[in-house]
Amino acid sequence: MRIGLLTDGGYPHADGESGLWCDRLVRGLSQHEFDLYALSRSARQEKLGWVSLPPQVGRVRTAPLWSAPPPTPPPATDGGGHHRELRARAVDPLEIAAGPEVHGITDRAAARYRHRDVFSPAEELYARVPRTVTGPGRVPVAVRGTPDDPDHRAAWTLHALLPGAACLATVGVLRLTEGALGTGARNALTAAGALLVFLTLRSAVATGPLRALAGSGRTALYTCWLLGYAVYGEELLAQVLSGGPDGHWPGTPAPLLGLSLAVVPATRCAHFFAVHARRRLAAGRTPEEFGAGARPVLLTSAALFLAALLPLMLLADLGYGGHGVPLSAYALGLLLFLARLETAHGLPAPAVTALAAACAVEAAAPVLVLGGRLPGLDLLARPVDVLVAAAGTGAVPALACGGAALGLLAHAAVALSRASAHHPH
Repeated sequence: MRIGLLTDGGYPHADGESGLWCDRLVRGLSQHEFDLYALSRSARQEKLGWVSLPPQVGRVRTAPLWSAPPPTPPPATDGGGHHRELRARAVDPLEIAAGPEVHGITDRAAARYRHRDVFSPAEELYARVPRTVTGPGRVPVAVRGTPDDPDHRAAWTLHALLPGAACLATVGVLRLTEGALGTGARNALTAAGALLVFLTLRSAVATGPLRALAGSGRTALYTCWLLGYAVYGEELLAQVLSGGPDGHWPGTPAPLLGLSLAVVPATRCAHFFAVHARRRLAAGRTPEEFGAGARPVLLTSAALFLAALLPLMLLADLGYGGHGVPLSAYALGLLLFLARLETAHGLPAPAVTALAAACAVEAAAPVLVLGGRLPGLDLLARPVDVLVAAAGTGAVPALACGGAALGLLAHAAVALSRASAHHPH
């Protein structure tokens, strides 16, 4: 009979554990043949050699459980030839990771170069290599429209100007026709202007750094709700709290005008983030190093957007009498910017969740007040009453949009610091 004996840091190494009883076992069964499979635990153990082996030991195979100190990890490169073409055609980092795994590269081998697993360098390579498009009878070519394409940059800058121009045109026409048109005609004109702003906004986010290649989920629906609440929500809540609603209530279109003008800085800040994040990716040697460099770029982009939003909101407010811009308008602007930034980088689900949460809070406020009118349910309206009494009706959208924006910013600081979120379009 041939017996295989597997030892971990033991027999037949001279200083191996449990070497005595293993030696007695092998020598006591002299009528059988033995194959030894020994795992060593250190270089020192291998240098000490083996104990003398009896003749019934046919062969000995060893394998180390230790490794040399890891070398300095080289930056992941995009390779060349067949490998580069393969990576350029990949639609997911898993396709790139499958190649090394087929050739026996495991997580343990990747760890020698300070990578978390085989998927970590795959994510880096996926982000570094420009994508290609193929089709029937077409030769693979690099996709145009990357953030550094000058021709495309001029096109998406022009598209970003359209929502603000459409909103300004609508406001101008309403001002010129004030007193000349009836209420029905003005409402129709307002609806037509809102539709025009919506269409130009969709055109603006369909190109450039805010383009979402993987789809945007229900962000359009939730965005329309949030913009509508920014115009009419506070007055509606005030009427509900006073016993209404009673008939028509006026809106405050200044936030909508300011946000439509802010599409241009939002696009430029998204471009700033994309370009500088990819520079960090090209210079970084490890995912951790890239993440540490990408997070400050994200925070800088958000701060630049808020700095640009502030004067635009003030100018829009001056056009409507200078009654002051509510804090909720700035919170809404930041929320929409972060939501679109994550969506453009292939993360629509967190953006949809944040927008839906803000909509839910805004919708819950008047519902709770109305529910509090029922006998015995006055406690439902208590949180809204306390909040409005302390900070006014604008506190509800400020809390809703501000909380959602902070949560989305925290998520983006983690998700957008991964290499897989920055592959070229």
